[in-house]
Amino acid sequence: MAEAPPGDPPAAARARLPGGVWALGFVSLLMDVSSEMIHALLPVYLVVVLGTSTLAVGFIEGIAEATAAITKVFSGALSDRLGKRKLLAATGYGMAALTKPVFPLAETLGWLVGARFVDRIGKGIRGAPRDALVADIAPAEMRGAAFGLRQALDTVGAFLGPMIAIGLMWLTADNFRLVFWVAVLPAAAAFLLIVLAVREPPRPPSVAPVRAPLSRAELAKLGRAYWWVVAVAAVFTLARFSEAFLILRAQALGLSLALVPAVLVVMNIVYAVSAYPAGVLSDRMDRGRLLAVGLVVLIAADLVLAFAGGLAAVAVGVVLWGLHMGLTQGLLSTLVADTATAELRGTAFGMFNLVGGVAMLLASVIAGALWDVIGAEATFLAGAGFAVVALVSLLRLHGRLGAAATRDRT
Repeated sequence: MAEAPPGDPPAAARARLPGGVWALGFVSLLMDVSSEMIHALLPVYLVVVLGTSTLAVGFIEGIAEATAAITKVFSGALSDRLGKRKLLAATGYGMAALTKPVFPLAETLGWLVGARFVDRIGKGIRGAPRDALVADIAPAEMRGAAFGLRQALDTVGAFLGPMIAIGLMWLTADNFRLVFWVAVLPAAAAFLLIVLAVREPPRPPSVAPVRAPLSRAELAKLGRAYWWVVAVAAVFTLARFSEAFLILRAQALGLSLALVPAVLVVMNIVYAVSAYPAGVLSDRMDRGRLLAVGLVVLIAADLVLAFAGGLAAVAVGVVLWGLHMGLTQGLLSTLVADTATAELRGTAFGMFNLVGGVAMLLASVIAGALWDVIGAEATFLAGAGFAVVALVSLLRLHGRLGAAATRDRT
């Protein structure tokens, strides 16, 4: 495994990251400000205002994320075929920006579900090409730092959005629609930034275009190490259902409507603070071990949330949830980039997200059903059980994953 030079500080590593990585990070930040202003309030809006069941919330959230994941497969493969990752990423951000006004204009559940569905299609179009673009721009020895930085900036947006939502809800006496209107502005800014500030590097001569990225022959070229990453990540995703259930857990234990977005604020502050250091650390140590630590933290978070008797315990569980996200989400993307060939990176990220999206659909529906039939404790205990399975699987495959990552960085 390639080691960083002795005494090389994180600040120096950050300074050497290409400008395109920073620009993509700020694009993610702005879009997440917009999305999370809506997402932080939407579960409660559906349950409290429209009278939707928690099972329906789980189904809606799962369908939305699965839609994004399915779309990522085709956009990632298309970016490999065309060699134009920025074009597809910008299209996805533009589509999401255009759908944001539907949220404040919607009068019925059907309109809200439709808006969420179309917004996630935009996310799906941009996701895999953007991640492949990060991998294309970043030097291999700094790949963990690059994905960690993008994830950290993305997550800064994820907690700024709910903070803005809290302030607006307080100032306007819980005016959901006004918050949804304000969310339109940062989404438009994100689209303009990717169009104007991100430059796509030319495709190296050694990276040949792929005519049929989703064919069996091309998918086979991704290799066993890549598919091991996908398999472990799928089981892992079953353990980390939608954060909507963190919000509902806090509300059930007495958190007021105006402060409901604070759940995502706390989670995402911890996520943002830990994501970049975890990325830098993953460039300097065995990535499999760091991923295992993240799974242990998720198990602890689920157990705390399962047995929480008040808001203080929920706060601890939410902090642990944010820490596990910081330790694992950028790292999983880094492992995909490590194990996939350069000409199939878009397809690799697309397939990775497809499998993860299906797992998220199952996880969210299972979580909602357990909550309705048995109770909140069963939802989080089931998450802990899936996390244990993922940890055991990771430990069995640890040596193979480490060898693949080391081979790519040396």
